[in-house]
Amino acid sequence: MAAAHTPQESMGAAAEAACRALGGSFAAISMWERERGRLRVLVNVGELMAGEERLPEDESYPVHDFPEIAEFVHEHWAAGGEPHAWVETAEGVGTGTGVGSAPPSGSWGRVAALRRRGRGSCVVAPIVLHGRAWGELYVARPAGRPVFDRDDADFATVLASVTAAGLAQTERLEEARRLAFTDPLTGLGNRRAVDIRLDEALEAYHADGTVVSLVVCDLNGLKRVNDTLGHAVGDRLLERFGSLLSICGAMLPGALVARLGGDEFCLLGVGPPADEVVRVADELCRRAAELELGEGVACGIASTGDPIGPVPSARRLFRLADAAQYRAKAARSQKPVVAGRDGGAEDAVIRLADTSPAHPPERRRFRGRR
Repeated sequence: MAAAHTPQESMGAAAEAACRALGGSFAAISMWERERGRLRVLVNVGELMAGEERLPEDESYPVHDFPEIAEFVHEHWAAGGEPHAWVETAEGVGTGTGVGSAPPSGSWGRVAALRRRGRGSCVVAPIVLHGRAWGELYVARPAGRPVFDRDDADFATVLASVTAAGLAQTERLEEARRLAFTDPLTGLGNRRAVDIRLDEALEAYHADGTVVSLVVCDLNGLKRVNDTLGHAVGDRLLERFGSLLSICGAMLPGALVARLGGDEFCLLGVGPPADEVVRVADELCRRAAELELGEGVACGIASTGDPIGPVPSARRLFRLADAAQYRAKAARSQKPVVAGRDGGAEDAVIRLADTSPAHPPERRRFRGRR
């Protein structure tokens, strides 16, 4: 679980390990969705039967089909006991792990499921996360194999506890990743997220010619809003524009939208033709001009689908898009400026971006707050 990169991989690793450790043929991890009153299956591993998928999109069961979930967890555990696993068999005989810890009789939902899928017994262990019943670990054996016993249930209880610890660690790692790649004010991606995605996109461009387009946006009038109305209102403008950028970015499948810092944002398109990206940027400019705050947006675009010359690195594409945006801002253009479209390789935007590294064009400092 510690080596997994996603929550799904982590749960898959836990289910597979539990299945092997308990000598089962099938295992699943499910989450109890209290607001829906359902037990939702997150991952199935092992010998899958009809209707079972490794990563089901919507395999869930009403909790009233499994009364032991609520009764066992709330009545026995809440009364001062500890969460314990129990065993169910296709004959309807359950085995608990201690006095008073067995689930209520009549768990016919599980019994019917065992019979329907040709399984002889199962062990069910509650997964407790952050002090609450989070879900369950379920391991089954086929009919004809020895049924699970009390020792298996005790072991399953331990495995569920280890699984819970792994899930908690995965949650912490996911939160760390989210914070590392997310702008805290707008919820969009940040510069780090753009850099990583752009490097990957350019690898695809160099390998097979995938079109990579970068739109760099400067939100006009933020300083005036901050100075006259206060930073709280300026933050609201940043959030509003971030939402607008997200809506427009959704018009391009797989696009990444991000706040680079201050009043600068960007949209990274990978795959769609340059004309589609220009159309979306044009729509963004139109909608931004209608915001009740600010003074619209200046957009610059650089796309490998246009005649912009070699793009050996992400830095080159950024310089082109930034130079185009600088031209749009200087001209107070209501439409995006597109590198390479005015004069191909002789476009003034390209010449600006090609300024000698010893005397690079001065990049505007990020303004605004946060």
